[in-house]
Amino acid sequence: MIERVLDAARARAAAADAQWHRVERTSIAFEAGRLKACGISEAAGVNLRIVQHGRVGIAGTTAEDVDDLVARALASAELGEALDIAFPAASPLPLVATHAARAAAAPLDRLTAFGHELVERVSRDGCQVNVSIEREVAETRIVNTTGVDATYPATGVAVSVDLTRFAGDDVLLIYDFYAGVDLPEPTDLEALVHTIEDRFAPALRVVRSPEGSLPVVFTPSGQSAILLPLEQALSGKTVLQGVSPLAGKVGAQLFDERFALTDDPLLAGRAGSRPVDDEGMPSRVVPLVERGVVQQFVYDLETAARAKTASTGHGSRGTFGKPHIGYSNLVVGPPPGAPDPRAGVGQAAVRRLGGGLIDGIADGLIVNDLIGVGQGNVIGGAFSHPVALAFRVQRGEITGRVKDAAVAGNVYELLQRIGGFGHDGRWMGSRWAASLRLDGVSVARR
Repeated sequence: MIERVLDAARARAAAADAQWHRVERTSIAFEAGRLKACGISEAAGVNLRIVQHGRVGIAGTTAEDVDDLVARALASAELGEALDIAFPAASPLPLVATHAARAAAAPLDRLTAFGHELVERVSRDGCQVNVSIEREVAETRIVNTTGVDATYPATGVAVSVDLTRFAGDDVLLIYDFYAGVDLPEPTDLEALVHTIEDRFAPALRVVRSPEGSLPVVFTPSGQSAILLPLEQALSGKTVLQGVSPLAGKVGAQLFDERFALTDDPLLAGRAGSRPVDDEGMPSRVVPLVERGVVQQFVYDLETAARAKTASTGHGSRGTFGKPHIGYSNLVVGPPPGAPDPRAGVGQAAVRRLGGGLIDGIADGLIVNDLIGVGQGNVIGGAFSHPVALAFRVQRGEITGRVKDAAVAGNVYELLQRIGGFGHDGRWMGSRWAASLRLDGVSVARR
């Protein structure tokens, strides 16, 4: 269908690009330790963008009516903004592993077996275990009127497990997940089980939260409040809007020299990997922060046109709506000597909670999960969140789980004084990070 869409758009508009995406999704759910649901769904659609009389129009469809799609895109262009957008020409694409035949061909009973194994290994008396398994087999094709015609297959497998314990008015929830292109290896499942076990035992004892300006270790799963402001501030869109605190700071050292942040779509077998973005730009590694120095911002075609610069290959789009900026695989660090995420695609090996960063902490916290991340003025860097799962550290030892506590601070200030990176670097979906110790985080009892 996409050939007919491009031909019709070329005949009626000055320029156009389109993306076709098809996905078959298999979903399996275990609730309270029992197989609850299993289903397969399929979806396909085309997103079309045209340029007519210097204005851009967008339309999408899951149907087969090409003329209607083009007509709606042209009607959208009549009301669209004037924009001097330039579609990329055809160019060689990098080789990157985005598809695993083993995952695509795995029968339903093999996928279900992951759930049965996790339920058996994670179950505890008085607790509820939920497991979900999702497998996607997809194909994406991007074309434009300047010669791009790029197609790549992809697979994705996600396995999540959570353990919930109800004791009076206390609710304890511990979870972890695996995400990758291929099926999880036994070591990946072992890592999931260990994560639950490693947190469950100390969480059974509830202790009083400390207060004050303290060292806090954010585990890989607890770093969203730290990294989300940077993701927003490094977007070319927020720079154009005049709201990015990092605007005009390229080349300036704003963070601890041990801090680095890279967007890498070329990592083999990772959830966000791709040879080309959704606008036909070849993928490449983009360093965002190196040794604490801001290197560059990310752009899609629209924001690049407005900023009078080049796209960094960060265009993302769905069937409906206009393309937008989207990251691929974000790699935090590693600092010199830390494990390199390019060395393998499996979960991190079994390691101690806190990544070895709690030695020497007289009083502080390990934060594994926060409540309300993403709300408020995130880009400003200030955060204040209640803890969902956190542990008190006293004299270098974990003494128990804290409830009714909150952590607060400013990301841009805290990242200037990093206390250390842990040895527990691992993938959390499409983000690689190790535990991160930040000193001077405000901790309060609620």
